[in-house]
Amino acid sequence: MTLKRLVLIFILTPIAVLLAVWALFSSWQEPQFQSRLELYQTNIALQAQAWQSEDSSDRNLQAVQEAILGEQPLEGATKQYEEARQSVAANLDKVNNKLAQLRSQPEITPIPPKPLPDVPPTTKTSKQGQQQLQQSLKQLQKLLAELDLRLGILQAQQGQTDTAIKTWSELQQRSDINPEFGETASVLSGIWSNPPRLLQNSQERIQKNLEGWFRSTALVQLYQLQQRQDALSAVKAAQQESAAQAVIKLAVIGTIPTLAALTGLILLIFLLAQRLLKGKASLLAQNADVVWSTPWDGETILQVFIVGFFFMGQIFVPLLLSLLPIPRPAGDVRLQAFYVLVSYLLVASGALLVLYFSLKRFFPLPEFWFRFRFQDKWFLWGLGGYCAALPIVVVVSLINQQLWQGQGGSNPLLQLALESQDGVALGIFFSTAAIAAPFFEEILFRGFLLPSLTRYLPVWGSILISSLLFAIAHLSLSEILPLTALGIVLGVVYTRSRNLLAPMLLHSLWNSGTLLSLFVLGSN
Repeated sequence: MTLKRLVLIFILTPIAVLLAVWALFSSWQEPQFQSRLELYQTNIALQAQAWQSEDSSDRNLQAVQEAILGEQPLEGATKQYEEARQSVAANLDKVNNKLAQLRSQPEITPIPPKPLPDVPPTTKTSKQGQQQLQQSLKQLQKLLAELDLRLGILQAQQGQTDTAIKTWSELQQRSDINPEFGETASVLSGIWSNPPRLLQNSQERIQKNLEGWFRSTALVQLYQLQQRQDALSAVKAAQQESAAQAVIKLAVIGTIPTLAALTGLILLIFLLAQRLLKGKASLLAQNADVVWSTPWDGETILQVFIVGFFFMGQIFVPLLLSLLPIPRPAGDVRLQAFYVLVSYLLVASGALLVLYFSLKRFFPLPEFWFRFRFQDKWFLWGLGGYCAALPIVVVVSLINQQLWQGQGGSNPLLQLALESQDGVALGIFFSTAAIAAPFFEEILFRGFLLPSLTRYLPVWGSILISSLLFAIAHLSLSEILPLTALGIVLGVVYTRSRNLLAPMLLHSLWNSGTLLSLFVLGSN
């Protein structure tokens, strides 16, 4: 055994596996991004449910509104907020427990690497870890207070006034929150009490600490008690305008994916029926058993992924960026977006260079390797694969949510994209997620890994293993099942079309749809 093989197999590979397992284990107790996304969508739905058309007797418009919002939007929103509150309270307990552990064990704690692209891995002392946890603690305390304020309004609007006042009273008794939240809870409790109590600065507290539907609902209640007809008319007019916009937003983020998913469901039924009826003459059977001629062995596969993908992405590039004088202030979303793009391009370039030099001695490659053909049906395969992936991934995601119950971590890039309403930053995020990521990841996982595995496995086994590794590479436990399902569809599209443009288009459409939804939700 050569020294190179010895180092690769017995040193570098175990290190990479251990660090990946540690990163996945660390994401176990991190909250999923999906929970926050659902609250954003719930807030838009609450705004939309206040919408009233000029013709209130129009049953068609009422039917459309019910189809978009559901029959009981307030009850659904209350359930979402109660679940979110339970999740935040659980995370608050975990942070308190971690703080107690750090205070009793003041030692150096390694911080595991995060999904690409992200902050370079660092090592933090116990004191620095406590500071970070204290910051997380304050954020969770603030979020819990905001959820209690909103949950009380939802309860009051459904006639559960006593429950709402109890929710606000418990919030006022907490000593770990900003006094402004306690004062706002006192204002809300007063205007919904019987008889009502109007406190000073009620309007200012409501406007400062509430948003959207919650703010307008509280202001309507306040102005009705104060008998301020002009202010009441103004806030109701603004509420209707926001409601109309919210209906359009929900239609955009709900109708288009729903239609695509229905199209995909029909397509799946057709393809499965064709497979049963036509057998090997069907589209799904096309190239299904045709393996690639692979001139390299498992050592080359390991070399590309361990050296090119893992060490480039998790060690070399982060270390390089930490040495370069590149500013990255937390408040500047454009610089954050640019940093993410530069990081990703460096990782992709490094990995592709390792791939090139690893395969150079095998040039010219056999037929079908890294095949790009513009004069082909790649567009239909990519678009059809996107539609087919939607219902599959949605079902898997629903099962996944029940398994993880809001935990398991998520890609931090999603939250940055959601909270950024800067056009330049969103353009940079789009370049990273919808152009750079599909190009690099499809070359690596579908263009190289999947065909290489056919040397040892049948095509279906290669699709499954490459999809699982594709999901694990994102280093978030909660994303493994949905990304494996997406990877399987990508693998099927590539093996049948034998054209890398097809899975690249599917991947780009998937990421673009996610970014569009985040942009619309964040614009609220």
